[in-house]
Amino acid sequence: MRNLWIFINRYNAFFLFIIFFTAGIVLTVKNNVYQRSITFNSTNEIVGKVYQNLNVARKYVNLGQVNDSLSIENARLNAQLFAMTHVDSAKNATVKDTVNKYQYTYLPARIIKNSITLRNNIITINKGADDGIQSGMAVISPGKGVVGFIRDVSPHLATIQSLLHKDTRISVNLKKNNALGSLVWGEKNFDFRKAFVKEIPNQFKVTIGDTVVTSGYGAFPPGIPIGKVSNTAIATGDNFMTIEIVLLNDFSTLQYVYVIKDKFAEEVKTLDAKIPNE
Repeated sequence: MRNLWIFINRYNAFFLFIIFFTAGIVLTVKNNVYQRSITFNSTNEIVGKVYQNLNVARKYVNLGQVNDSLSIENARLNAQLFAMTHVDSAKNATVKDTVNKYQYTYLPARIIKNSITLRNNIITINKGADDGIQSGMAVISPGKGVVGFIRDVSPHLATIQSLLHKDTRISVNLKKNNALGSLVWGEKNFDFRKAFVKEIPNQFKVTIGDTVVTSGYGAFPPGIPIGKVSNTAIATGDNFMTIEIVLLNDFSTLQYVYVIKDKFAEEVKTLDAKIPNE
């Protein structure tokens, strides 16, 4: 306490100046319209800038939550869009499903672990069995590029066998002529930006820039873009050709995915099990 009084006594002139200066400003602003207006306007501007900066900081902190909510909304819209635009080729009519009759449901998930430099790359997501995830489900990116298949599932997490895996095989076709092929990765190299389509019959004409999409045979809905043809000069020595494609997905920057739940998956498995192996 003694030190405090010594400090005040030493700097009493400074403290008196601050007190009189503040009192002078208050009296000037209070008794003069012009000064009061200037002060209030300046104060409002300063406060406004402070709140603006706080809002920017708050938006940045909540960015993850916003992204999660957007991914959920996009999943719902993707399901509706696919159901409304899918064409039944047998009837040549647009299928207008109700919400309860959608064949495909999109379940959003966030990637928490990823690899792209291995021969067998695995991705881990933050959704599991408690969220309806099951082994074998197809996985795509928000841009509708193919990501892979659900591999192992725990109550709250799941792993994806990435497209960048030696055992991944996906049925695809060329969008322009429906030529059927099989998508694989790592046949010639381990570039995460490229893959290969095998077993396309030689009678089909393939040109650089052609789009490759999912065929609909398997867990993926038909017509999901996968990549563009970048090389057609890969010799195979038989009646089929192998082409190189540039993938639409950049696996090095993936953050969110959609897991696709097929309403008729179990029925398909049951029927496939009854087909005799010859």
